[in-house]
Amino acid sequence: MLRVEVIGGGCSGFSYRFGFADKANADDRVIERDGVKAVVDEASLPFLAGSEIDFVDEIIGASFRIHNPNATSGCGCGTSFSV
Repeated sequence: MLRVEVIGGGCSGFSYRFGFADKANADDRVIERDGVKAVVDEASLPFLAGSEIDFVDEIIGASFRIHNPNATSGCGCGTSFSV
């Protein structure tokens, strides 16, 4: 499963962290769509409400990208945001 977390830090206040999980923890929410499962911890969930996760493969590289309607601003590199 894809693990998505919001952590403090980055030039705009919060950053996304991606990883992989073999199982969900007790405080995780498992979200499944089209056979793909994402795991989000309870503390990160309010920051990600309504967000869309996309996988993009561009000339500069491949990565996960989050479209977050809660973000009021972000940094130029796209890895941090504020609410």
